[in-house]
Amino acid sequence: MKTYYCDLEVTMEVIGGKWKGLILYYLIKGPKRTSELKRLVHSITQKMLIQTLRELETDGLISRKMYNQVPPKVEYSTTELGQSLEPILRALCGWGVNYAERGYFVINEYDLKLTIIFREIGTPKVEYSTTELGQSLEPILKELCNWGGNYAEKSFAEDEFEILYLD
Repeated sequence: MKTYYCDLEVTMEVIGGKWKGLILYYLIKGPKRTSELKRLVHSITQKMLIQTLRELETDGLISRKMYNQVPPKVEYSTTELGQSLEPILRALCGWGVNYAERGYFVINEYDLKLTIIFREIGTPKVEYSTTELGQSLEPILKELCNWGGNYAEKSFAEDEFEILYLD
């Protein structure tokens, strides 16, 4: 049995990592072929792209449609579950723009429109600094937690997981 210590841990297991959020971001906009995703996600290797797409498909966030033609054509799109992440990804994009505009790191205008940054939290209890920017993440983290709890309830049998909430 898999044990999680908060809903956010479930969420980060499913959508965490360097590439998953970015791939989902583009697929939420509409179906894409592998080559299109490779062009959109600039630094990803072909091997990592295929591996990430398989993981997202296994987790039920995207579907793969194969066309019976020569040359073979494969198209990826979000499932209903994957599409449910759209408001959260948009909120993360907005937070990222706010972060960039405050000068915390240098980013060019092109990347500003296309980049989503996910950082693993690491501990089940998140403590914020007194900065306004840190506080602005709270509603987004709550949405991520809610999504993770719902995902666990829909995706796992009761005897496959438990969530232990630490105060």
